[in-house]
Amino acid sequence: MEKVLKNLFLYLSKNKLLNASAKKVGLKFGAKRFIAGETFEQAAKKIKKLNDDGLVATVDYVGEFIETEKEANEMTEGSINAIKTIRKYKLNSHLSLKMTSMGMDISDEVVLRNMRRILDAAKENNVYVTIDMEDYSHCQKTIDIFHTLAKEYKDLGTVIQSYLYRSEQDVEDLSQYAPMIRFVKGAYKESSEVAYPDKKDIDENLKKLIKQYLKYGHYTMVASHDEKIIDFTKEYAKENNIPKSQFEFQMLYGICVELQKKLVKEGYTVRIYVPYGTDWYGYFMRRLAEKPSNVMLVLKGLFK
Repeated sequence: MEKVLKNLFLYLSKNKLLNASAKKVGLKFGAKRFIAGETFEQAAKKIKKLNDDGLVATVDYVGEFIETEKEANEMTEGSINAIKTIRKYKLNSHLSLKMTSMGMDISDEVVLRNMRRILDAAKENNVYVTIDMEDYSHCQKTIDIFHTLAKEYKDLGTVIQSYLYRSEQDVEDLSQYAPMIRFVKGAYKESSEVAYPDKKDIDENLKKLIKQYLKYGHYTMVASHDEKIIDFTKEYAKENNIPKSQFEFQMLYGICVELQKKLVKEGYTVRIYVPYGTDWYGYFMRRLAEKPSNVMLVLKGLFK
């Protein structure tokens, strides 16, 4: 049943008609648990509360199904506004973004122009930017654009998904820039030709990638709610005298709140991925796909 639900929600996440309907409905049907608001001003209040509780953040202006240059430009303006607001309110937050939202599927010219606008604003306001990794069909292009931009901008990181066979080599290639890398298991439905089909192999590869990057001495961001992965990272760091300042744990807004607080008390940096925006549907569906218990939380909210 779990696998059936996962496949169903991943399928629904790509439905453009439902996405358009979700924009009109707003943050209802349980989405408020995972989405911090429709505007960054709303999300900023949530980030301030996280900061007050000892947590740091990375904020993402969620958007998918971007098909026109006008839409890509609007998403770019949203990210720039977030950067300026982070500085204005002195929030302890990075910015995360998906390059499809900035026009990657439109043309290289559009996405590079928009990314440079964002990164210029980030440099001016001292905000770190992480490029999210999307599905496999966008993986190589994301890596290629990262290589281009990393030669021009210093404070730029990206994401590696452990379910892809190629990830170990990608880490090796990216290490020349020593970026902050967020390591995740992966949240898209991929073919067994390019991705590990079994959870056990995905978990083992995630551990391998974390060890690989920590050994390089680079800042490592472990994004997982899996306590086995978290405990592995803590134990490996302790056994190899790796300071807590060289890595952090990342979790999604609205998930495993008690675990977040526990890690903060233990002296670890915990960064919360905070999404906001009206184009929340695809992100929300993937959160439901990741964990059946998320569906129950939403159902409870509906009945309330």
